[in-house]
Amino acid sequence: MNPKPEATFTCPWWLLFSFDNPLRKMIHDPIQILRPFVKPGDTVLDVGCGMGYFSLGLAKLVGPQGKVIAADLQPQMLDGLTKRALRAGLQDRIFPIQSTHETIGCSEPVDFILAFWMVHEVRQRALFIREIYSLVKPGGSFLVVEPVVHVSGRDFERTIALCKQIGFTQVKRVPVASSRAVFFQK
Repeated sequence: MNPKPEATFTCPWWLLFSFDNPLRKMIHDPIQILRPFVKPGDTVLDVGCGMGYFSLGLAKLVGPQGKVIAADLQPQMLDGLTKRALRAGLQDRIFPIQSTHETIGCSEPVDFILAFWMVHEVRQRALFIREIYSLVKPGGSFLVVEPVVHVSGRDFERTIALCKQIGFTQVKRVPVASSRAVFFQK
């Protein structure tokens, strides 16, 4: 996604503890946010998964027959995710993959993709969204959630326009606390 790896565009792994903690559930409950979009047996991709805050919720929603592919650039994030999945007893349905700045690293078609508070960190947004589009099965979906603190309304509208230009259909805006969110289908 980023031609030159630069940490300035990626939230550092050590900062994640400031907003990826048990108190966050009062604001962003993964099950409540994602239940309308994910069903048992789905294969889903949590891109920019961090330490798995949403990956764990996705794993509960897809159930034992489903699969969560959790992709992140930083190995420290994936290590944290692996530990959390093990503690939660969900390690059999969460599959961490190391992304690069050029590719997410997933080649498997998926039913649903979540990009929560991370699209603004991607420099080559068009390439990124094209890759997302190529991974979503026909009829599958994509949820983009961006923080209002870092992403202006105008920038978010540009992301929406880009998703539409690449081929996604905007289904609806989704209410998510402190965020701008849109649900797309392929």
